[in-house]
Amino acid sequence: MSSSLLTAETRTARRKGASRDWRFAWIFLAPFLLLFLLFRIVPVVFAIGQSLFTQTSSGTGFGAATVDFAGLANYARALTDPTLLTAAGRVLLYGLVQVPVMLVLALAMALLFDSGMVRLRRALQLFSFLPYAVPGVIGSIIWAFLYVPGISPIVNALQALDLPADFLSPHTVLWSIANVTTWQWTGYNMIIIFSALQALPRDIFEAAKLDGATGWHVARLIKVPLVMPAIVLTALFSIIGTLQLFSEPMVLKTLTGNVTYNYTPNMFVYNLAFGTNDAYYASAVSVVMAVATFLLSLGLLKLLQRRSDDD
Repeated sequence: MSSSLLTAETRTARRKGASRDWRFAWIFLAPFLLLFLLFRIVPVVFAIGQSLFTQTSSGTGFGAATVDFAGLANYARALTDPTLLTAAGRVLLYGLVQVPVMLVLALAMALLFDSGMVRLRRALQLFSFLPYAVPGVIGSIIWAFLYVPGISPIVNALQALDLPADFLSPHTVLWSIANVTTWQWTGYNMIIIFSALQALPRDIFEAAKLDGATGWHVARLIKVPLVMPAIVLTALFSIIGTLQLFSEPMVLKTLTGNVTYNYTPNMFVYNLAFGTNDAYYASAVSVVMAVATFLLSLGLLKLLQRRSDDD
């Protein structure tokens, strides 16, 4: 009898202790949750709600504008807008080339640093990571001056050798933007992959070498598959960053007419909201781009998961 009472008292004490722990947890989480609600959830809900309306002016254009419920009309307009589709296609082309190139460079650098074949590894890692520490706008301005003829030593040297040096032409400006983002983010992705490589047990590599595996075989058949989660993570970040491309083309727009206000989807949204004052349609386009980013990221995860299951 006494043991059953002791057990009941123990359970009651544990429940009270757990309840007290949860109260303390919520107290510590409250500031983060409040900020997350105000600056993440509320803007998303507001944008979705605003995308369901449209603003119309009077016949003369001088009267007060009226706001009417539009339902899904803004979304239907966004999905068939040729300007938005052109901008989205341009960004997808950019991502199909820039993201693989950047990740291959980051992976190659991480493997070299992990192999111990590179001297002054710490210093080289620091120099590789420094571009990420430079704000995106500042980095874009630096590269913009390196693209301008008469100012850039790179352009002057190429022109002296009679080589093509127009980095702002209609056919090259997109890849000039890709060069800026690759320069800025390769080191960041390298650090993520390198950290994953450093967490791997060294005895696996030693055993492979004892079995006759070369350094190339160890890197390709052991290291790369083991750090695939880190590579997937950097790929997801890169896809999201690709669809959010804004700062680099916005800076280059001041130097060339080949970058317009609607060059990327984000620039298109910015121009709608602050250039033409069509905030309702801009909200709908923003929601469409957010859904597209989610679907592309989810598709990449599903594809890689299916491949890993097959392996």
